[in-house]
Amino acid sequence: MNDGSISIEQFWDNLLSREPGAVRAAYSMLDKQEQAAVLAHLRKMAGEPGWHPEQRRSATIALEELGELNH
Repeated sequence: MNDGSISIEQFWDNLLSREPGAVRAAYSMLDKQEQAAVLAHLRKMAGEPGWHPEQRRSATIALEELGELNH
């Protein structure tokens, strides 16, 4: 992450918070390579079995907020 001011747990809490501002702020802290890795992980969370339904929903909302749902 570009800014080490929050913990990894807080980063994921923000990214999966379902709050548009928090999602965008967390994502914007990342460099391009980290953003690609996070998007790949969110897509797995949203689309693969084995994740809790609420995790899947949070990942889907994050992808929607980032304009990446159908990419």
